[in-house]
Amino acid sequence: MRKNFTGLLAWLVQRITAVYMLLFIVFLLAHFLVDPPHSYPAWHGWMMGSSVSIATVVFFAALLAHAWVGVRDVILDYVHAMVFRVGLLVLLGFGLTALGVWVMRILWMERA
Repeated sequence: MRKNFTGLLAWLVQRITAVYMLLFIVFLLAHFLVDPPHSYPAWHGWMMGSSVSIATVVFFAALLAHAWVGVRDVILDYVHAMVFRVGLLVLLGFGLTALGVWVMRILWMERA
């Protein structure tokens, strides 16, 4: 019975993360058009607000999940040798994890 849902979760992740990222970018553009920060401290204060900070963390999590599903599907479709496929998936996983840690480090270091 599980075979009937093959690919559905990946499809949902792609669509949900794409919609969230689009809404976040539209929100940022609208905010900067309506009320642009006039200095770095003003921008920094706005970015470090809890709602914007949480939305930014969720944006980057969605971006990394979106990238994982997209690149994973390309690897699964076009890399047929199992050794290369697994190696590329491991490299992709480590790379995206490293990017996630880097983003979290940047966002949390600014809070201190």
